[in-house]
Amino acid sequence: MQRIKTTERPGWDAKAEALGFTWRHLDGARYWDERAYYAFTLTEVESAIEAPARELHAMCLDLVAEVVKSEALMERLAIPQASRDDVAESWARRDPSLYGRFDFGYDGSGPAKLFEYNADTPTSIYETGVFQWIWLEDMIAAGALPAGADQFNSLHDALIARFRTIFPAGGFVHFACAPDAIEDRQNVRYLEDLATQAGIEPKFTPIGDIGLDADGRFVDQDNYLIGALFKLYPWEDMFREDYAAKIKDAKVRFLEPPWKAVLSNKGMLPLLWQRHEGHPNLLPAFFEDDPRAAGLGSSYVKKPLFSREGANIELVAAGRRAPVLDQGYGEEGHIRQALHPLTRFEGNYPIVGAWIVGDEPVGLGVREDRSRVTKNLSRYVPHAIVG
Repeated sequence: MQRIKTTERPGWDAKAEALGFTWRHLDGARYWDERAYYAFTLTEVESAIEAPARELHAMCLDLVAEVVKSEALMERLAIPQASRDDVAESWARRDPSLYGRFDFGYDGSGPAKLFEYNADTPTSIYETGVFQWIWLEDMIAAGALPAGADQFNSLHDALIARFRTIFPAGGFVHFACAPDAIEDRQNVRYLEDLATQAGIEPKFTPIGDIGLDADGRFVDQDNYLIGALFKLYPWEDMFREDYAAKIKDAKVRFLEPPWKAVLSNKGMLPLLWQRHEGHPNLLPAFFEDDPRAAGLGSSYVKKPLFSREGANIELVAAGRRAPVLDQGYGEEGHIRQALHPLTRFEGNYPIVGAWIVGDEPVGLGVREDRSRVTKNLSRYVPHAIVG
């Protein structure tokens, strides 16, 4: 794995605008950054990213099967008691999942280490599935990459195929997020387009405009019944809304399904470690009130059970605490995970994202930052397989 400086494509920003890639910079700060790319060998991708992602996903599914049978484990994960049947029954039905993303610490010199699983509301799908592929094709055409360069990237086609599997007869699906959140709306708009290619009729509804009819069914802003809903809104928040008690009988197929609440929770990290201690792709992790957490010593990462984009994640190295992006997460509890120092590539710390669609790894995306915690505006840098 190498970080290779390169030259931006002439007119890339105008091309991005024309394609609807709106979340590429904000207030002058770059999000998409093609002044460099990360080069991987095929062996690195297949053995160090794809294979571990497949194995870890299977381990995660086994964990869900155990958690949904245990009130104690549900309590440990701060899943509200009133919503535990929703989670368990969703798993019992095997409600289908669309996608998720593992975040790995990886530098090419050893096993990828799992930092977390964005199993419920992962974003950055457009830049992964489309725009970095366009970048690759343009770079090959310009002679800036060899003709045999490739990417680990079938995310676009895999999502279309998955939509067809979940909705084989097509039909009507609602898509929801906060309409004023630029990044969220871009991702949902892209998924609407993919659904259309899969023979589905999509309709966008602002998440705040979803209501209940007299029968307790969810309806959109025009009072149409919602039978299937992709929501870019996390289950931990949905379970704490006033309408949470109505979810069970709403007769809605949710993407992601309620059982993903087990895996989008950072409490799954110590649960995985307890069951697979010593696994090469896992880091030691414990709930903060577990006496074994003290065994991590003075270097660890403190993570809330629920947080987004690096918020309220605290790095402690030899007792020294790094600054924290405080956005109020942590009320439900914390875990401690062993500190795995990231390798600096020319002053940048990359995180490798491995995408899962259905049950299969299908793509790779890299985010980097000058700090050691990946945040909302950490840069997205394309990748290529060149060896």
